[in-house]
Amino acid sequence: MDASTIITAFVGWIGPWAILGVMLVIFAETGLLVGFLLPGDSLLFTLGMFVAMGEVDPAKGVPVHIWVAAPLVWLAAIAGNQTGYLIGRKAGPAIFNRPDSRLFKQEYVERTSDFFSRHGGKAITLAQFVPIVRTFTPVMAGVGRMHYIHFLAFNALGATFWAFAITWLGYFLGNVTWIQENIDRMILVIVFISLLPMIISALRSRLSSRSARRKDALTTGTPSTEA
Repeated sequence: MDASTIITAFVGWIGPWAILGVMLVIFAETGLLVGFLLPGDSLLFTLGMFVAMGEVDPAKGVPVHIWVAAPLVWLAAIAGNQTGYLIGRKAGPAIFNRPDSRLFKQEYVERTSDFFSRHGGKAITLAQFVPIVRTFTPVMAGVGRMHYIHFLAFNALGATFWAFAITWLGYFLGNVTWIQENIDRMILVIVFISLLPMIISALRSRLSSRSARRKDALTTGTPSTEA
């Protein structure tokens, strides 16, 4: 699932059509329920970086420029989210009521539901920047029968900032020698930043749980137990 390996493989397999492979990954990560396994953020960053480094270059028979790559992955993200919304409208309840499996866990649904309820409509925009959550949020919007125009507006806004900002960030930083020599470290940083909202949310949930237990202990006179 390493982003640089994925792009390198696509270039080796399908040459000039490598960008279509990247689009397919982005589409799956934002639109299909199994897509949460895919490295969306690091893939966009690495794509921009490879374009800047000339790894994805017209001179090498791979006609992809940053002004082509960024809009194409943006379209893939938009299409993926619309597909997720449609899945939610048509089959969401049946999918979300299924038992846990290797690829699907109720924890993912509960986490997304909590994120969605806390942030309301803007969750559609914010979720685009949060791994796992961005995969399930469009589906939950469909399950909840969120007004489609409302969903489309927030979704387009989030996908625009996500796809263009991260791809262009990779493109500009790809010209930095240190970045070129430390691609693996940079990708780890991107992954950490991507996971940061989830880490913060988990810490807040844990602190709230501890606070609730302490209040219950004070109310009942029973000593609280800390995990």
